[in-house]
Amino acid sequence: MTAPSGSLLAAEDLHKTYGPTTALDGAGFSVHPGEIVAVMGPSGSGKSTLLHCLAGIVPPDSGSILYDGRELAGMSDSERSALRRSDFGFVFQFGQLVPELTCVENVALPLRLNGTSRRAAEKTALGWMERLEVDDLAAKRPGEISGGQGQRVAVARALATSPRVLFADEPTGALDSLNGERVMELLTEAARSTNAAVVLVTHEPRVAAYSDREIVVRDGRSRDMERAV
Repeated sequence: MTAPSGSLLAAEDLHKTYGPTTALDGAGFSVHPGEIVAVMGPSGSGKSTLLHCLAGIVPPDSGSILYDGRELAGMSDSERSALRRSDFGFVFQFGQLVPELTCVENVALPLRLNGTSRRAAEKTALGWMERLEVDDLAAKRPGEISGGQGQRVAVARALATSPRVLFADEPTGALDSLNGERVMELLTEAARSTNAAVVLVTHEPRVAAYSDREIVVRDGRSRDMERAV
């Protein structure tokens, strides 16, 4: 596979089945540094499977995925895990914060897992929490804050390691429209400030409107809407 010129992450002809169910049927994808790409499609279309393959969480049955010129399939499990701790950041629909930890400890967690000292990790975490407007919640636990606040904490955690690619899977799906808009404003602003690429899975047009480009996934196949025009 030859990746599109300048792309940071690219995939070609991805196939993935789960038993008799076809999740991906020749899907392709590419994203450049600093670009926000929305992956859209109805429930069951394969968009979340595509994200999981791109992030190295789930291996495709066939096809090629290149990250920064390297084939993911050629990496060991430990190498892919290291990518997910350093180069990749993740935001999920329900935040998935650790309930036993304070908010600042949650944001600092990926840094601590990478060997950063507690003091340095929490200093970096507080900086990101301030940018996401939740630094006043540092000592609180996830059960003591609102859903919108929790999702902003989750975005801060995803950005704390300064990832080159941020994967966001329905990041506003559990929020009301007002909180969802604010989370997307802060997420995209923070990502652009670090030149991170963003892979944004959503079924909501108002969320996709924050992207630079849209890819529609249907029946396991992808269509780049920019190129389709």
